[in-house]
Amino acid sequence: MSTPVGFFASYHLWSLVAPAVGQQHWHCQMRRGYIKARQHEPHVKALLKKVTASQRIGLLAQKGIYELHYNRDLLNQSDGVEKVAEILKLGNSSHEVQQRVLLILKKYHDAPLLSGKRIVLLTRGDEGFPKPILIEQKHYCFRLYAAMDCIFIESSGNLHIVDFKTGKSAFDRRQALVYLLAARYLYPKYKAVASFYNLEFCKKSELISVTKDELDLIEFELANIAQKHQQDLHRYQQHAGDFSQIFPPNPGYHCRFCPFNSICEFSAFKASQTKVGSG
Repeated sequence: MSTPVGFFASYHLWSLVAPAVGQQHWHCQMRRGYIKARQHEPHVKALLKKVTASQRIGLLAQKGIYELHYNRDLLNQSDGVEKVAEILKLGNSSHEVQQRVLLILKKYHDAPLLSGKRIVLLTRGDEGFPKPILIEQKHYCFRLYAAMDCIFIESSGNLHIVDFKTGKSAFDRRQALVYLLAARYLYPKYKAVASFYNLEFCKKSELISVTKDELDLIEFELANIAQKHQQDLHRYQQHAGDFSQIFPPNPGYHCRFCPFNSICEFSAFKASQTKVGSG
């Protein structure tokens, strides 16, 4: 079977297509439209390039963990955190970013999660898109993207995938499921488990593992998502004027947190700002 051009899936796409459990009222398909269908338009492109404080904290924290393990002596030095801060050029960031990242690094330096672990993979977080995994079955075919933070081998011999988090966002189990599916293809000889670890609160999630049959269902779900998304993109390319029908909006309080609220005609946040301005 030849690979359909453009058919791909990832956790990010899954999260844009379908809401997490309990987040239905927050979910907006139009956000997917801006990110995946209109990303090359100048005003959309400019908004996508903006990095929020939370995103910067997450990226710098990941880089910091990488540096602490890449330069192993730093974990054993009392001034290891300060040296990592210099490598990261943390002084160029805002006060909030500096303080939160420093606290994350200090907590990790005091109790390094990966200390003594047999690390298979540890990324900086800024490597860009990983090489896609080609998934080719009888009835579907797509490319899977899975950018994993860290993988180590447990004493039991299991492959353990860890995703680092910062802030107060809830863990989304679907992200771990995508990583476990990726591990099926990248590390077929290993039994894999996955977990999340919040670097700010030093909080571990439960271990997540799935059976072969469950992985098959996850793979099938992602194949459907890849197909649906490609169909939506094709519809938009044929009829750009139907943007709001293909990617329907869901305006509400959550619009104030959307990066596209300044250009979205359906934004409840934009509407409230206009009323305040006219008053």
